[in-house]
Amino acid sequence: MTQQRAVVLEEKGKLAIRDIDIGHEMGPDDVQIAINTVGVCGSDVHFYTHGRIGPFVVNAPMVLGHEAAGTVTAVGANVAHLTVGDRVCMEPGIPNLTSRASKLGIYNVDPDVRFWATPPVHGCLIPSVVHPAAFTFKLPDHVSFEEGAMVEPFAIGMQAAAKAKITPGDVAVVIGAGSIGVMTALAALAGGCARVLIHDVVAQKLETAGQYDGIIPLDPTRSAAEQVHEATGNWGADVVFECAGHPSVYPTLFDAARPGGAVVFVGLPVDKFDFDLVGAMAKELRMETVFRYANIFDRAVELIASGKVDLKPLISKTYAFEQSIEAFDRAVEARPTDIKIQIKFA
Repeated sequence: MTQQRAVVLEEKGKLAIRDIDIGHEMGPDDVQIAINTVGVCGSDVHFYTHGRIGPFVVNAPMVLGHEAAGTVTAVGANVAHLTVGDRVCMEPGIPNLTSRASKLGIYNVDPDVRFWATPPVHGCLIPSVVHPAAFTFKLPDHVSFEEGAMVEPFAIGMQAAAKAKITPGDVAVVIGAGSIGVMTALAALAGGCARVLIHDVVAQKLETAGQYDGIIPLDPTRSAAEQVHEATGNWGADVVFECAGHPSVYPTLFDAARPGGAVVFVGLPVDKFDFDLVGAMAKELRMETVFRYANIFDRAVELIASGKVDLKPLISKTYAFEQSIEAFDRAVEARPTDIKIQIKFA
């Protein structure tokens, strides 16, 4: 492909909108996609502000963005399920399909996976990308590009709900009411939870979450565990979803869970942390971890298309592509009323 104008993270703290050649050639199993909408993810912001996430370090200029939707503009010779003009969203992580992880169905933890906007892999904040057709999903006509770009973060919530092994009628609590927290709560409801309590220290985020039936905001000034026990007859939640990734959460996290319940770790902490393992053992809690998703994208599209999950209220602000740096700087601000910021090419 030729030079295209893209949002490039030059180095820690420095963004530019400039021409770049990301060097993707279309093969027989690929499609070419004109990008329409891209969401700004917390990982994009973290790379911008810190230059790294764990072992993933920005050592060279990198195009940001991995939550995207657009229109197919060309298809490879072997592609049968997509045609030019189809509106699509894209799963951004491409594994080695011959790997042991892929054969086990856990390709999200394939060591060879290439994930958009994870160093050194370029992302999709660029007008046109080439992507494997197998990881490109058609959007129904009534699902907007904006919703299509929300499939990726919603898939994380759905992975969390699947790992929780929800039983219909369960009561869950979500710690952290950011975009992933709210989407995890929605996925838990769709998965069978009777109600989902949600806690955060930012009241405005709880107000956004509370507009959904079945999601019950807790008092941000009080302990989440205390309120969960009050709401469950001093029993505790069947499932606790940790979606904040903040060190202040972990010391008392297990207090909110019922005996024999589950704790699902979704949030990614920046540093290592201590937690009360004996407390978890005394309740014989089942602990699960989430890293992205596998075999979830099509289900996420189906749920959004069904109308059972409405993600549109979570879109706080949309910026034009030429305002991308402004969009990222707003995301860095972490305004209490913001959930999801998006960037549009058209």
